[in-house]
Amino acid sequence: MIGVSQVGSNRAEVEEQVERASLPLILFETLEAQRDRTFLWAPVCFALGIGLYFALPAEPARGALWTLGAVAIGLVWAAFKGPRLVAPLVVLLALVVAGILGGALRTQWVAGPVLDWRYYGAVEGRVVALDRSQSGALRMTLDQVHLERVAPAKTPRRVRISLHGAAPAAAIEIGQRVMTTAHLSPPNGPVEPYGFDFRRHAWFLQIGAFGYTRNAVLLWEDAAPQGLALRINAIRQAISTEVLSQMQGREGAFAMAVTTGDRSAMDAQTLQNLRRSNLAHLLAISGLHMGLLTGVVFGAVRAGLALAPAVSMRVRPKKIAAVVALGAGAFYLGLSGGSVATERAFIMVSVMLGAVLVDRRALSLRAVALAALIVLCLRPEALVGPGFQMSFAATAALVWAFGLLRDLQLPLPRWANPILSVVVSSAVAGAATAPIAAIHFNQIVHLGLFANVIAVPVMGMVVVPGAVIAAVLWPVGLSWIGFEVMALGCTWILTVADFFGTMDQAVSGVPMPPPAVLPLIAVGGVIFLLWRGVGKWVGPAVGLVALTVWGSGQRPDVLIAGSGGLIGVMTDQGRVISRARGNGFVADNWLENDGALKVSQEQAAAGWARMTNTPFVQIAGKRQVNALNSCEPPLIFIANVQPEEAVLCGMWTPETLAQTGAVALRFSQDGWQMMTAQDVAGNRPWSRVPAGYDDLVGQMRGQVKALPTQSVGDQYVRINPTSRP
Repeated sequence: MIGVSQVGSNRAEVEEQVERASLPLILFETLEAQRDRTFLWAPVCFALGIGLYFALPAEPARGALWTLGAVAIGLVWAAFKGPRLVAPLVVLLALVVAGILGGALRTQWVAGPVLDWRYYGAVEGRVVALDRSQSGALRMTLDQVHLERVAPAKTPRRVRISLHGAAPAAAIEIGQRVMTTAHLSPPNGPVEPYGFDFRRHAWFLQIGAFGYTRNAVLLWEDAAPQGLALRINAIRQAISTEVLSQMQGREGAFAMAVTTGDRSAMDAQTLQNLRRSNLAHLLAISGLHMGLLTGVVFGAVRAGLALAPAVSMRVRPKKIAAVVALGAGAFYLGLSGGSVATERAFIMVSVMLGAVLVDRRALSLRAVALAALIVLCLRPEALVGPGFQMSFAATAALVWAFGLLRDLQLPLPRWANPILSVVVSSAVAGAATAPIAAIHFNQIVHLGLFANVIAVPVMGMVVVPGAVIAAVLWPVGLSWIGFEVMALGCTWILTVADFFGTMDQAVSGVPMPPPAVLPLIAVGGVIFLLWRGVGKWVGPAVGLVALTVWGSGQRPDVLIAGSGGLIGVMTDQGRVISRARGNGFVADNWLENDGALKVSQEQAAAGWARMTNTPFVQIAGKRQVNALNSCEPPLIFIANVQPEEAVLCGMWTPETLAQTGAVALRFSQDGWQMMTAQDVAGNRPWSRVPAGYDDLVGQMRGQVKALPTQSVGDQYVRINPTSRP
């Protein structure tokens, strides 16, 4: 009698033969070669859908989302009922649709009120996070916010306030309810079209207002952390305080950053040196930290059980060690604040330790794909951030590279393996993340490989074991022993960062690329890593196309800040900026996006006085704005304050630019072309198009079209409007 399994096998063979006969041979063989890699493509397709969602010019209507949901269900049904060979393609297409839906659902899930005016008054709320700004000011994030004279329905869920001037009335702790008087305003938009959209970032953090105070922060209620998240944050703050009390200076700040993820004590120069030496990844609690911590715990528990034969004969030491290490990793995940890199690292570690429990090997691209799927399902917005992109690019490249080395089986002595591992890890991770870092941060690090080879082993052999020793001895009051060990390693790492980070040739700047470059690089890398067969070499070809597009891109000829307080004109000698002070964040970002890392705002402003006959005129201060009573077109006057009387000469005022956001202008043979930050952002929940926007932009484009049909160049010099007749 023929068994059921044999009948099923014969049926599958018949179906395969029918499919083979109905498809061209080359197409059949190509699809057959990729069949066992369907799961690896799953996060790629899901991410593609998320990317399409964020690229939409307007938020999809509810009816469109219901239609997409029905399409996804239909595709899954078709995958089960359709031909076996094309079923994976249909499932992957369904995941693309699911990615669009996931992005839309997440956007609605985190939706909350956003302040749309400038507020000054009393602010009361519960402290849920503490950190420091780039300027070093202490910042507190509040929830359960109450604003004076603001209805609860219009009050943001969270606000972030920087503390300037007066010190707090008492030490601020997580869980305290505090009160102060602060200036608040809506989240700022991009400093230029296609720049980083801070409004979108704040939307998914559920922060609806940002501001500052120069007044004392008063304690309203003592800390009483409720809920798991606040309790973990309170523990995190307590550990940070303990670390700083045991280790002083930069070493203590670095140790606090690598143990709890709290960088609030790091000074700006140290952070800059770490970035310029490509050692800043040591501050991000990611795969290196999670792997080292769980590895040290796993090894210590297993060795400890082995020293007790009576116990080790009755239990499986390796599996007990895996469970303990997994618990340590979970605690570390919560302690670190749960960034994307830490979530990815914990998922990877969980898969590997789970494989130990079931006696399987799990260090593969499948584990990376699983981690990516979980992170994107939980936080789809992570896709557009550098943390997700760099973390998964480095991890996937490392898994691929070490798999290749394992297959090659190089005849190396045992002592050379650790050295090779460090060199390969640094080189591969650096190469995989370099283009992404250059796109987001406009710089390429040249000496990072050398710095990592010298510093990373110390991180694994000294700093992390010292942290584990301190944690184990903390209950008996001997944590200082572990901190002394940590201090040695931290001093070495910071010395290496200072040495390489202060070299003139440490980094070089690159201009911000066109928007298509990052997707092209991602597509090229994914094809090369995942495709089987000669088709994988399409990946490097796509990468070359991306580099070509990048090299042919041009920066805007004129940039105008969304506040009206700054103009930047591109000349043959670089960008010239209208003011030496004020709007420093905007100016620094413009220069970085130009690739001019070593040019300060003051240096860029030095050339503005030599520019005559420019059609873009900066007017600063109420006196100049109100004194302007005549003008000769074609000129565009940019004011940093709102005039008291009727606007003359088509002046672009702060109220005008608040609706458009930053403006970029390019010169071509067809004349001047204008683009606004609002044009790029679209009509999304975090960037609503204001009423009358189309008419306003139409008027502005009419003014731009009337400008002289010649490039800006060095032939222009600034016009002083107060000296005009």
